[in-house]
Amino acid sequence: MREAFQTKRSARIIAVLTGAVIAVAAAGYLFFHNPHQYPLPCLFHIITGLYCPGCGAGRASYSILHGRFYMAFRYNPMYVTLLPFLGMYIVARLIDWILTGGNHVDQKINQKVLYVVLVIVVGFGIVRNIPIYPFTLLVPAGY
Repeated sequence: MREAFQTKRSARIIAVLTGAVIAVAAAGYLFFHNPHQYPLPCLFHIITGLYCPGCGAGRASYSILHGRFYMAFRYNPMYVTLLPFLGMYIVARLIDWILTGGNHVDQKINQKVLYVVLVIVVGFGIVRNIPIYPFTLLVPAGY
């Protein structure tokens, strides 16, 4: 199977199109199923009582799909800020993989950038749990 993906561009295109169909189906499901009515519990929050860096991302995604960008930002500002960059990365990787069958994108990303993003994500997770104003504004809206 792996050899087919390495040698046949058509197999890679079919795989990417299949993934795109699944992603659109997942977005459609989220669009019609309000996470306030059907919440996905955060195990980190349940166990520790603290908000992880991803808390509110499902509700933020729902809000983005409905064009409510301010509410999305209120649920998880870091997720909303990083989402376009993650989208660009995924698209670049997929295009590279379709055209070449390899991964040339990751080689072009400076490791220091990844460490900075990691520090920002962990720092956001810490700061959003400080129970003092203005840090309480980072708590996902609705909690």
